[in-house]
Amino acid sequence: MTVLRAARALDLPDWLIFSGAVYQKVFNHLTGRPEDYGLKDYDLAYFDGSDTGWDAEDKVIRRAAAELPPPLDSLVEVRNQARVHLWFEGRFGEPYAPLSSSAEALGRFLTTANAVGVRLEADDRLTIEAPFGLDDLFNLRLRPNPLRPATGFRRKVEGVVARWPELVVED
Repeated sequence: MTVLRAARALDLPDWLIFSGAVYQKVFNHLTGRPEDYGLKDYDLAYFDGSDTGWDAEDKVIRRAAAELPPPLDSLVEVRNQARVHLWFEGRFGEPYAPLSSSAEALGRFLTTANAVGVRLEADDRLTIEAPFGLDDLFNLRLRPNPLRPATGFRRKVEGVVARWPELVVED
C-alpha cells in the first residue's frame, strides 16, 4: 500500500503497479510465505506519449525515488510504457510494437498469471487490470501468454518455480 499511495501521489498518467509486485505478493499470501519473500522490485508503469525521451523518464524516476521512503526508494522501477518499444528489442532480442496504454503492456507478459496490474484510485478503490483474468494467479498456475510466442517462457518460469515450488507449470 505504501508503494500504491506513493504512485498515486506522483499523479502519473495511466499508471499501474504490475509484474512481480503483484503476482509475487499473491503467491506469498497463498503459500504462507512472508509478504516480501522473493520480491526483487516494484514495477511502476505509466504511459506518457507526449515525451518519450530518456530525460523525461529519468525525471519521473527521480521524483518517485524522492517520494518513497527507504528502502522502497531503491526498489521501485519506473518505466514509461510509451517508450518501451525504443529499447526492448536491443535488450531482449525480440521486436516490440509501440503500446497505446500501460494496461496494453500486460497483454505482452510471458505468463498469464504475471499479467496483472493494480492502481489505487483517489477514493482508495483498487482498479485491477488482468487481460487473462485472475484464475491462473489464484490457482498458482503458470501458463504461457497465448498472444505471445513462448520465447523465454521456460527461462522465466524456472526462477519463479525455484522460489514457489507449489506452482503448476502448463506449457
